[in-house]
Amino acid sequence: MSEPLSYIPRSLEPVLREAASEFPAVVLTGPRQSGKTTILRHLFGSRYQYVSLDPPDVRALARQDPRSFLAAHAPPVIYDEIQCAPNLLPYVKERIDAQRHVAGQYLLTGSQNLLLAEKVTESLAGRAAMLRLLPLSRREAQGRPNAALPWEAQAEKTEEPDSAQTLALGPLWDCFLRGGYPELHLPPERNAFRWQASYVQTYLERDVRTLRQVGDLVRFQSFLRALAARNAQLLNLAAIARDLGLALNTVKAWLSVLEATYQVMIVRPYFAHVGKRLVKTPKAFFTDTGTLCYLAGLQSPEHAVAGPMGGAVMETAVLSEIVRTLTHRGIEPQIYFWRTTAGTEVDFIVDVGRGLAPIEVKLSVRHAARVHGRLHPDVPTRFAGHSHAWIRSASGRLAASARSFRYGPALCRTVSFSFRYGRAGAARPRQRPSIRQPPRAATACGRRAPDAGTRRR
Repeated sequence: MSEPLSYIPRSLEPVLREAASEFPAVVLTGPRQSGKTTILRHLFGSRYQYVSLDPPDVRALARQDPRSFLAAHAPPVIYDEIQCAPNLLPYVKERIDAQRHVAGQYLLTGSQNLLLAEKVTESLAGRAAMLRLLPLSRREAQGRPNAALPWEAQAEKTEEPDSAQTLALGPLWDCFLRGGYPELHLPPERNAFRWQASYVQTYLERDVRTLRQVGDLVRFQSFLRALAARNAQLLNLAAIARDLGLALNTVKAWLSVLEATYQVMIVRPYFAHVGKRLVKTPKAFFTDTGTLCYLAGLQSPEHAVAGPMGGAVMETAVLSEIVRTLTHRGIEPQIYFWRTTAGTEVDFIVDVGRGLAPIEVKLSVRHAARVHGRLHPDVPTRFAGHSHAWIRSASGRLAASARSFRYGPALCRTVSFSFRYGRAGAARPRQRPSIRQPPRAATACGRRAPDAGTRRR
């Protein structure tokens, strides 16, 4: 059977097959329109019957008589949008317990992590594998779903980072504006801005009504745009609430909705003490660059790269690529940022198990990057087998790089993220505040001490 032209291979496929062969049930979650139904029907459609719980009549039948509904759709079966009929899960548990040794009985999909995770934990604990499918990564969109991340060992049987495609400035930023949702890649000529507008107005607002009773959707859209304007910045919910005239608890509730529907990622600062990561100020990033650009009003690559949001969009693109690549391998990403009170920071620190991979993101107009200096001495030094890392941050180039750190037995080459462009442009890197040294003759109280040998009057 030939491969359909409208299907893009996903790196989650082997993880899904393995989970379906080990667990009685598999729960696949992710944002709406990320391709959950497509991948399940592609992998299991020939052996599983498919039932969507989204239509109101099917949903009503499932709620009125769940036992008869499950008997009419016996396993193996795919139940799509299971969050529409969460009352089915206790009865699914009952049927699984009757044949606990049979794997792959039920494949469930859902788009609301908050409600679905609570119901699955109550009903299917130990019986279901929980997986996530996010929008397309650049590797998947380019037909390289198994490509390695830059810092990974060359000994792994994956494509090397150097095989990444290099894009010119225009095509690269056009990819950022389109985002990673599969519908915008097949066909590629679809109007991305119009699609993103429809996505925000239908799916997001629909989920908001389901999870929270929001009376004023206009204010919610204002909240979305205010959050987009603060993308990649330290999250100050009190300032957002004050600017929009909302209660702080309302802003917190709306942010939880965006997290539950996989629209926003929260990145916390790195500390050696694990407990501190839960209390310090985090950063908020939109999951998809296309949604971010739409909410920020960016419609052209030139506008995006030269505007004030250029650095934030680039950071979101790099973060999304790492998160999607690791998540689609069935790995929970452990990504943080590092920042001092003086403003010195490392954009992302990825915990790779044996150590930490520091990543600095810059706008670029050249492929090469030159080393300007070591990281600040306070940066945590638990890098993979090496006591220091180098950041490539010369002006006017993209550098998501750390130099000469050891990962396992192999000495990796310079980590250079696969987002590159080589045409000269007006992009400038985001300027980071410099560390100011205190005056040499300052006293503890802040007053300047008298010079040696001068007479005190």
